[in-house]
Amino acid sequence: MVKKFLEDNLYMDGNANHSEGILENQSLIEQDLELGRVFQTNLTMREVAQLKAPTIKTSEEAILALKIGNARFFSGRRVPSDFSAVERRAQVITQTPFAVVLGCSDSRVPTEIIFAQRAGDLFVIRIAGNVVEAGTLGSIEYAIRHLKTRVVVVMGHEGCGAVQAAMLDEAERCFEPEYIQFLIDRIVPSVRKLPRIRDSKARMREAVIANVRRQVHELKQNPVVVESMHKKEIAVIGAYYEISSGAVDFFETEEDLSIDDREVSG
Repeated sequence: MVKKFLEDNLYMDGNANHSEGILENQSLIEQDLELGRVFQTNLTMREVAQLKAPTIKTSEEAILALKIGNARFFSGRRVPSDFSAVERRAQVITQTPFAVVLGCSDSRVPTEIIFAQRAGDLFVIRIAGNVVEAGTLGSIEYAIRHLKTRVVVVMGHEGCGAVQAAMLDEAERCFEPEYIQFLIDRIVPSVRKLPRIRDSKARMREAVIANVRRQVHELKQNPVVVESMHKKEIAVIGAYYEISSGAVDFFETEEDLSIDDREVSG
């Protein structure tokens, strides 16, 4: 239903103004009006929770919802920010996020706002450098197995300090505390063989995207992820958030996410 609605409204004439109407109509029709029944009836908490059923059924719909949400944010349109008592109550027992976003802990990267999503729509994991390690993998496995999310996004961002640190010489990195080095060590292989780029901003962007590709590659080695991808239950993609503009670039195809064979053993 969501896909059909989006196709009818977004692709009819390519007008970006449709994105706002899509999100508002989906929210009003499929969430707000149903949740409004809570204050008019004597529903149990479990019945209340069931009112917020997942509306996005496929990975394609999930990716499209993220793109539309970011288009709204990028264009400066009003984004969902209210979290009413009705909506809170509807999520007490269960949650139904349609996407997992593994992003950086950087305070300039507010994930739900960037994608213009309400509380409960995204399962957000934040760690410096958006690295794949035991803790983040466990969180992603949980979201896939128990929350039935449809897409996993590894998102880097403009000016990432963790990536910048990984680009330093080993002699400079060695003075960092143990657990900072732990994180940096998981980024170093992705930036070790960067192409020669004179412009520092362009080089930094390339480094962040290289790290996104590397972390996506690591994620795709996980058995839970592999199984779910094989069943076409989820998609695993990359993204790059440009703080200065608010825009997110998506990397979805194998070509977009390919890494140099030499990096795999790095």
